[in-house]
Amino acid sequence: MPLSTERKGNPELPSKASSSSPDFEAAQPSKGDYVYPADIYSMPRRILFIATVSMSMYINQLGLCNTLTTLKIIGDSFGISNPGQLSWLIAGYSLTIGTFILLGGRLGDEYGNKKMFVLGMSWLFLWSLVAGLSVYSNHVLFIFARVFQGLGPALTLPNALGIFGKYFSEGPRNMAFAWFAAAAPFGAMTGLIFGALFSMAWWPWIFWSEAVGVAFVAAFAAWIIPDMPVQEEQVRPLRQKLDRLDLPGGAAGVTALVLFNFAWNQAVVVTWREPYVYVCLILSFVFGALFFYIEIYRARHPILPVAAFTSDIAFVFACTAAGWATFGIWLFYVVRIALDIGGQTPIQLAAWFTPILITGVVSALTVGKIISKVPASYIMVVGQVAYLVTSILMALRPPESIYWTYFFFGTIIATVGMDTSLPAAIIIFASVVPRQYQGMGASIVMTIVNYSISLGLGFAGTIEININHGGHTQADLLYGYRGALWFSVGLTGLGTVLSLILLKNHRKQKSNQSKSEEDMPEKVEKHQS
Repeated sequence: MPLSTERKGNPELPSKASSSSPDFEAAQPSKGDYVYPADIYSMPRRILFIATVSMSMYINQLGLCNTLTTLKIIGDSFGISNPGQLSWLIAGYSLTIGTFILLGGRLGDEYGNKKMFVLGMSWLFLWSLVAGLSVYSNHVLFIFARVFQGLGPALTLPNALGIFGKYFSEGPRNMAFAWFAAAAPFGAMTGLIFGALFSMAWWPWIFWSEAVGVAFVAAFAAWIIPDMPVQEEQVRPLRQKLDRLDLPGGAAGVTALVLFNFAWNQAVVVTWREPYVYVCLILSFVFGALFFYIEIYRARHPILPVAAFTSDIAFVFACTAAGWATFGIWLFYVVRIALDIGGQTPIQLAAWFTPILITGVVSALTVGKIISKVPASYIMVVGQVAYLVTSILMALRPPESIYWTYFFFGTIIATVGMDTSLPAAIIIFASVVPRQYQGMGASIVMTIVNYSISLGLGFAGTIEININHGGHTQADLLYGYRGALWFSVGLTGLGTVLSLILLKNHRKQKSNQSKSEEDMPEKVEKHQS
C-alpha cells in the first residue's frame, strides 16, 4: 500500500522521504506491506487509544456483574423468585453476545471496525435506558432489554480486537490484547460495587448510570479512534459486500445457537416436560448441520472458516469453552451460596471480590509479556488447572466458612484462570488470521467465551432444579448449588485433559522439527556428494 494513501487517512504518519534521498527506495513499503498507524502514536495518545478500545471488555463485564448480586432485589420488584427466570437475567445477556459476535466481527471487517464499535456502544446505551425503564412495566420487558443489551457488546468486542489487530504490529498488539483482558476484572468490580450501591437506593439507576457511561465512551471513541484508509480491494458494490457477509450461513448459525441455548436455559424454567423445549433442541441440531454444510460446501466467503482450523486451534477452542463455561457457573453459584445461605450482602460480596483487580491485571499483562517466549499451550494448561482448583475449592466450601480460607484463595485462582486463558486464545487466533479479517478471528474467541457462559448456566441450572427437591429449605438449596458446582469441576477437568493433550502435541511437533533440522545438514552433504 502506498505510504501517501496511508497518510490520507492518518495525518499523524510521517511524511514521505524526499525523492532525492538515497534511502527513498528502501523507505517505501512494497505493495503488499502494511503500515500500523498506532505504532507511532505518542505514549499519552497510545494510552488513551488502548483504554478507549478496551472499554468494550470493561463494559461487557460491568453489564454482566451489575446484575449478579442484585438478582433477588430486581426479582422481588417484579414478583418473581423462580431460579430459572432469575438466571435468564444473566444468561440472556451472554446469549446474544455469544450468538451475534461472529456477525459483529464480519460486519466490522466489511464496513469498518470503528463504525461497528461506535454503533455497538450506541445500541447498548439505548437498551440500558430501557432496562431501567422496565421498572414501570414487567419482568418480560426487563429480560428482553437484557437480551437486546447483549447485541451492543456483540458489536464492540470483536471490533475492538479487530482494531488492535489492524492498528498495531505484532509486539505492541500482544500487549494491547493483554490490556484488553486486564480490563475485565475492573469492569467486574465496577459492576459489583455500583450494582450493590444503586440497588440500595433504587435498582433502575444500575442501568441508567451504565447508559450515561456508555454514551460518553461512544462519543469519545468516535473522536480518538482514527479511520483506517479504505484499500482498493475493499471498495466493493453493495451486492458484493452482502455476498461476503455470508448471510445464509450467518442466519443458519445464529438460529442454531439461539435455539440450542434457549432450550437449555428455558428447561430450567419449565422443565424438559414441555414439548416445545425438545422441539427447539432438535431444530438447533438441524440448523447447526445446515450451517456447517453452507460453510464447508456453499459459502464463497464463509463466516466461520472451518477449513482453516488446525487440530491445535480445535483444542484451544474446546479448552476456552470448558474454562469459560466453568467460570460462568462458578461466579453465579458462588454468589448464590453467599447471598442465599451464607447471609452476606451485595456490598460485602463486592469487597470479597477485590483481589481480582490485582491478580487479574498481573495475570493478563504477564501473558502479554511472555507469549512470544512461552508456547501458548503451556499457558492454556495453567489456565485450565487454575479453573479446576478453584472449582473444587468452591464446591467444598462450607457456607459458614470465613473469607480468608476458601473464598479468598478461590477468587485469586479463578482470576488467574480467566486472565491467562483469554489473552492466550486471542493471541493464538489473531496470529493465524489475515490482517483484513482480524475482526472475524477475534469474534470466534469472544463467541466461545460468552456463549459458553450462557450455555454453562443452562446446563448447571438443569442439574440444580433436578436435585434440589424444590429448594424449599436451605439444605435443599445448598445441595442444588453444590451439584451445579461439581458439574463445573467435571467440565473443567475435561478442559484440563484437553489442554494437556494440546501440550503433548506441541512438544511432539517441536521434537520432530528439531530432529528434521538436525538431519538437514546430513541430507545436504549426501546430495552434494
